[in-house]
Amino acid sequence: MQKGTMPVAFLERVVEVFRVLGDRSRLEILQSLMAGPRTVNEVVEITGKGQANVSKHLGVLAAAGLVSRTAKGTSAIYEVTDPLVYKLCDIVCGSLRKKLGRESKEIQRLLRRGVLVGSTPISIAKKP
Repeated sequence: MQKGTMPVAFLERVVEVFRVLGDRSRLEILQSLMAGPRTVNEVVEITGKGQANVSKHLGVLAAAGLVSRTAKGTSAIYEVTDPLVYKLCDIVCGSLRKKLGRESKEIQRLLRRGVLVGSTPISIAKKP
């Protein structure tokens, strides 16, 4: 296999992980679990989402192997079990922070030049 290529079946698995992670509600749920194991009710309270919705998304995350479920009496405790979750968050969030920092500096520079007023562009044409 050449560098940069992977079998289609493996690529489909990668696509599935990104599909699971590509849902805002699931990312909010994962974020709440990154602080430690929680019950469904705790995740509901933290995220403000409905119990049925949270349970559905936790099932998807568990099926993808990103979180685990442990029965505890009449409750279930969920926790992040795949370190990929933490690594991807660090990579994506770090990249976004850098990008937003660069964009913020550019906006400040344009504001100082009078090219922007507030956040509305007036003109980007070069001055003669």
